[in-house]
Amino acid sequence: MFTLKRALLTAARTNQCRFFSASQNSWNNRKGLVLGVYEKEGESNSFDLTTAARSLDDALSGKLSELLKISGPPLKKGKNRIFYGLHEDFPCVAVVGLGKNNAGVCGSENWDTSKENIRTALSAGCRVLQDLEVSHVEVDACGDAQAAAEGAVLGLFQYDQLKTKKKTKVTTQLHGSDDMAGWEKGILYGDGQNLARLLMEGPANLITPTVFADTIEEKLAPYSERVTVHKRSQGWIEEQQMGAFLSVSKGSEEPPVFLELHYNGSPDKTQAPLLLVGKGITFDSGGISLKPPSGMDAMRADMGGAATVCAAVVTAAALKLPINIIGLAPLCENMPSGKASKPGDVVRAKNGKTIQVDNTDAEGRLVLADALCYAHTFSPIAIVNAATLTGAMDVALGSAATGVFTNSDWLWEQLHKASVVTGDRVWRMPLFQHYTRQVTDSQLADLNNIGKYSRSGGACTAAAFLREFVTAPHWAHLDIAGVMSNKDEVPYLRKGMSGRPTRTLVEFAARLAQNSSERHSQEFLF
Repeated sequence: MFTLKRALLTAARTNQCRFFSASQNSWNNRKGLVLGVYEKEGESNSFDLTTAARSLDDALSGKLSELLKISGPPLKKGKNRIFYGLHEDFPCVAVVGLGKNNAGVCGSENWDTSKENIRTALSAGCRVLQDLEVSHVEVDACGDAQAAAEGAVLGLFQYDQLKTKKKTKVTTQLHGSDDMAGWEKGILYGDGQNLARLLMEGPANLITPTVFADTIEEKLAPYSERVTVHKRSQGWIEEQQMGAFLSVSKGSEEPPVFLELHYNGSPDKTQAPLLLVGKGITFDSGGISLKPPSGMDAMRADMGGAATVCAAVVTAAALKLPINIIGLAPLCENMPSGKASKPGDVVRAKNGKTIQVDNTDAEGRLVLADALCYAHTFSPIAIVNAATLTGAMDVALGSAATGVFTNSDWLWEQLHKASVVTGDRVWRMPLFQHYTRQVTDSQLADLNNIGKYSRSGGACTAAAFLREFVTAPHWAHLDIAGVMSNKDEVPYLRKGMSGRPTRTLVEFAARLAQNSSERHSQEFLF
């Protein structure tokens, strides 16, 4: 056995020497391959190859298996190992650990562990090849082409638009599987989240309300036969009597924009739309209630709700989902100036309710209040709003899950099922009258924009405030403040703005479309 190991290692080194001295041409092409390997059940020092990895191993007369055995301990979940010169078509082969095969849905974790393992492993493999300046990577489907594509696309994203030295741009391709439909779907899901990340990461002087709206319009241009874009001006906002929204925007020199997107994907033009609303504060200084300077730069991503909602609409259009969706994004900056709202000011929302603004840094709920009132005019099947609304949400759940406040058990179930599939989890939070009483007890107006006990239950009182502008039976508020950015919690996302929960919104819409189509088919048959 010792002699065999020595012979294999010598052969591998010889191949690598040949590779570096005689295959400079191949290196210039920079083509790589990522393959998966599972932990073998009940055997700590063994492994199982995926179908694609086994196919390559057979073509190499078992060399891949032998090198895996002698090059170190079995690969753990998310870890990788690189082999050079192993195959003439692939100068670099990264083998990644997938954990246990068929792990499936984990009730305690509220996600599909197999899918998450694939995303994590393949993102790691693609990244390590990117670091080696490999420009084209073929990716093992590992039994789930969509999850594999998502892992590759999300893992390779790097915001370096403003840097002189950039990461190698990598193109990806499915390897060893004919599930092109799943692969292409995963690419679109990943691209959607990356669009949200791109918008959220961009500096506020470059991503103004106007630039944000123009960017989304440009992304939707290829689908113009099904999409209508309205970029509503300040004059229109004033005509709509959106006093709460205007009270936030008036402190800035940048004009507000109310972005309205209509995607008409359903063959039934009379189908009630799904309404998505996103908070679009492109920079939040706090206004007169100024935030501390430490970490204020991250408030360029305070339009994360608008970014994820608009990216979800773009993705739905790219997927040609058979559903009607309307996306609304009130876009503005929250800045201090001589024109800015002052603590104690009273403003009137679109539905006529008056609001005492005791904290100008609780501005997200003000812009959403008017957008929610406007959303009801479309008689939607459901309203889902997303917002980086409260630091209290981050304190409560951290980055583990998006907090969901909803008046509908049915809507909660749909969002939860979607999140299990995407791995971008949601967690239900309370909407008790206990919290409503805290925002309706106001000295000067119908409502106060902060809770009576400001330090307690901040995420819950913010949700209770929003509910005062909702009459629809199916409404959900997603507080995404805790999932706005990523340090290292989600291994297949690099450090930076996360773009969460774009994929969950897309999956939710896709499932809603599928259910609607099935009901339509049954009605047609019977």
